[in-house]
Amino acid sequence: MSTDTLIADRVEIADLFARFARLLDDKRWEDADTVFADDVTVHSPRGGQLHGIDKIVDFMRRSEVEGQQAQHLTTDLLVEVNDDQATASAYSLVFYYRDGQAPHFTGGLRMAGSLVRTPAGWRFREQRITPAWTREN
Repeated sequence: MSTDTLIADRVEIADLFARFARLLDDKRWEDADTVFADDVTVHSPRGGQLHGIDKIVDFMRRSEVEGQQAQHLTTDLLVEVNDDQATASAYSLVFYYRDGQAPHFTGGLRMAGSLVRTPAGWRFREQRITPAWTREN
């Protein structure tokens, strides 16, 4: 794999993590296929193991809290690309707030998993979400 291709893949994967955070913050569930592969599996403490975009979107919709917003900040992204497959991990700080108010709940978590190159670009194939800490403000 050429250096240019590897750099382009790493940039696109970093963009994928950012787009996923924005999708969550903006509650754009209808855009889930822009970040997840069709056969995606997500493992999280709140949702357990969810397989397929429809089940993940259903869980995200049911998890909404009226009037609550979130801001996800992703950092320390590590990526290993192997042709059309990749593994990646990152840390995320999540601030939960109500419009115009300071956050009332904050958490740190680690996201890790596998990605696949699709005709539409890189997508999450498997994602593991592991909380590191929480704080009620």
